[in-house]
Amino acid sequence: MAVIEFLGIKISFKNLPLYDPGYIPLALFNREFLKQATKPVSVCVERNGGLRTVYDTFITGTNTEADQYYVERLVKYLLWARGGFKVYICGDEGIAAYIRDTYSPTGKRAFDSSFMAKVYESPFDALYLPLSEKPPGNEQSKSIGGKTAGCRIGFDAGGSDRKVSAVIDGDVVFSEEVVWHPKTMTDPDYHFDGIVEALRKAASKMPRVDSIGVSSAGIYIDNRTMVASLFLKVSPEDFEKKVKDIYIRAAKEIGDVPLAVVNDGDVTALAGTIEFGDNNVLGIAMGTSQACGYIDENGNIKGWLNELAFVPLDASPDAMEDDWSGDIGCGAKYFSQDGVIKLAGKAGISFDESLPPGEKLKIIQEMLKNGDNSDVIRDIYRSIGVYLGHTLPYYWDFYRFKHVLLLGRVMSGEGGNIILDTAKSVIADEYGGYSFNIHMPSEKSRRVGQSVAAASL
Repeated sequence: MAVIEFLGIKISFKNLPLYDPGYIPLALFNREFLKQATKPVSVCVERNGGLRTVYDTFITGTNTEADQYYVERLVKYLLWARGGFKVYICGDEGIAAYIRDTYSPTGKRAFDSSFMAKVYESPFDALYLPLSEKPPGNEQSKSIGGKTAGCRIGFDAGGSDRKVSAVIDGDVVFSEEVVWHPKTMTDPDYHFDGIVEALRKAASKMPRVDSIGVSSAGIYIDNRTMVASLFLKVSPEDFEKKVKDIYIRAAKEIGDVPLAVVNDGDVTALAGTIEFGDNNVLGIAMGTSQACGYIDENGNIKGWLNELAFVPLDASPDAMEDDWSGDIGCGAKYFSQDGVIKLAGKAGISFDESLPPGEKLKIIQEMLKNGDNSDVIRDIYRSIGVYLGHTLPYYWDFYRFKHVLLLGRVMSGEGGNIILDTAKSVIADEYGGYSFNIHMPSEKSRRVGQSVAAASL
């Protein structure tokens, strides 16, 4: 049993990741904090078209440092899970002023505010309102996928490999996985040529192509790339010229056929609805980063960002820093190949530093498969399972999902089974009362399931 005091809040828990003993589950901090919180406040984030998410909660009103930390992490969660360029803090002027300063161009969360301003093409702002003037929530949803008729191509653009599938009337007739390195390449023609090569190969396996569906990390509007880490090294000038319409141009190389480009997280969730014939699914793909998506109880998507890779889950002041946003303790460094590599380093496993992260992950997977140092490797995967077990209840508080589907390279092989079993044990041990199902598809679907699901877009 670990007992930790953080910002005056005492937290006790039974399950710690062996190779990350300083880890503090944010879910448990929130649980203990809210036991002491009696002052009602509400946080509202507003995005395009007047859509709003409202989250009602409480602060202590006396422990200022803990109140500020709790609300700031909540704002961060809502911005990346839901999206928004305007934040309303209702019920406490002091907290509102703190959030405004923190998310200002010179504040600790300047990256987040500037990112949201870019995505929604509106200036970012944080405002105070009395609780009585809290804006009403305003959500919408739209249908996604589920189409099987005809000859369809599904393409999944991962950070370490790209997958493509050819599907005829719902039957997969061809799937392929090819290693590539899009995040390190400055020339967008590298990306374009790789995409076209995959599409052409799938097209060659069918008598015709009726549609193309693309699953890709990032934010897409009308099939255009607004923000995407796959093109991290591409210059702003080349991004505007060659990346914004990269999938539109690539599809035209195949012919004049319908195209749908969707965030890879939502396609992960769609793969879940296909896998078990039910809705209300949170999909999590653990690969180069952490991709997430959500299909609601009606089989629709909400237009939320669902970028849980940037949602905090670890309250430790010494948590690993994300090299893009500069924040610490966020999902990208826990549920990805970076998370495996981080833990491997703490376990004393060294790598040739010239190797890309995907190759380092393969070494760990081969060590487990071959029984090399297997106890240590198993403890690495158990540590990720502990992270997941503490984090899924935290996600559930905001999504209320019925199913979780786990995909991606990190979940491949025996390591995925260890993660799943450990997460289930932690949830039962620490979080009684949560009732949702955690699933993994077949081994092949863990790797190429997104490309197959993309074909139904």
